[in-house]
Amino acid sequence: MSTVKYEFDPKGMPFRRLGPSGLRVPVFSLGGWLTLGGTVVGDPVKDIIKVAYEHGINMFDTAEGYAKGHSEVEMGRVIKELGYRRTDLIITTKLFFGTRTGPNDTGLSRKHIVEGTQASLERLGLDYVDVIFAHRPDYSTPMEEIVRAFNYVIDKGWAFYWATSEWSARDIEEAYHVADKLGLVAPIAEQCQHHMLHRERPEKEYAPLYKKYAIGTTVWSALASGLLTGKYNNGIPENSRFATHSDFFKDTLKSLNEEEGLAKITKVQELTRLAEEELGCSVTHLALAWVAKNPNTSTVILGASKPEQVLDNIKALDVIPKLTPEVLDKIEAILDNKPSPIPTFGRPALDPHGRA
Repeated sequence: MSTVKYEFDPKGMPFRRLGPSGLRVPVFSLGGWLTLGGTVVGDPVKDIIKVAYEHGINMFDTAEGYAKGHSEVEMGRVIKELGYRRTDLIITTKLFFGTRTGPNDTGLSRKHIVEGTQASLERLGLDYVDVIFAHRPDYSTPMEEIVRAFNYVIDKGWAFYWATSEWSARDIEEAYHVADKLGLVAPIAEQCQHHMLHRERPEKEYAPLYKKYAIGTTVWSALASGLLTGKYNNGIPENSRFATHSDFFKDTLKSLNEEEGLAKITKVQELTRLAEEELGCSVTHLALAWVAKNPNTSTVILGASKPEQVLDNIKALDVIPKLTPEVLDKIEAILDNKPSPIPTFGRPALDPHGRA
């Protein structure tokens, strides 16, 4: 990657800090889950990444477990072929699921964190990644071992930061306590599912962590795997994500014909009317903007199987300023799923202008 073919131009893409770190990430990033290296291979991968980069997206997220490592291979190949300057890129990957099934090829043991990082870098063709995520918590490995191992990876220069993905607030809190006790680096972000129909963990469970540690989220599935695009309002379209990954989404597919699933579709239909009639946008743009509007969201990871999807999704940037308190109230009325506040057991509210 010594020859730089393309200079990075943010093209108006807003950037935010990733949690409490000094690393700046674009409001929208691109991920490889279920697509890059899986259903999308070869030149189409290059087309998607190139379009994203040309429109201000310079953060690319993958994982060792995505397409059994092929996502990392495809992403690394394209980055090299396109000739992007490494310092212009933010590359993140995740460890836990591995690419093989041996007793030490998965999880968060020191052995797998060290060897898994080396293997990911080899597949990516890179000397380092910017952030390495613990893809899930590992309750069979002591937290001290996990924290020490990720700090070893940072000390070796294989990653600048580490973070978590789908960890409970209790797990993250424990990691912070261990890091503080040992004088080590704590995780800076949590990669969690967050969308209009899934709110309890990112908005309520993590609330104390945002306040205490200023962690940020790198949101995945902001469109509920496509449900919030409205494409499933009248069945399962051919070549849609639910169709091409029917085994993976079998529980979701089953629920769409039950009371809970039908209620979600009704909400999507109402949100569609709100988006089109009052905001002049699609429900896709509204759903993405709604997640991006959250002050604890550092970046929203987009998924795409073709370049046109990237171009369409980033139109959500124009919708974010339209989400006024009045519009947000209308959205809440439709969703009717806002997490309940932490109980006060009858104590009167504090002066909002004083210390909480």
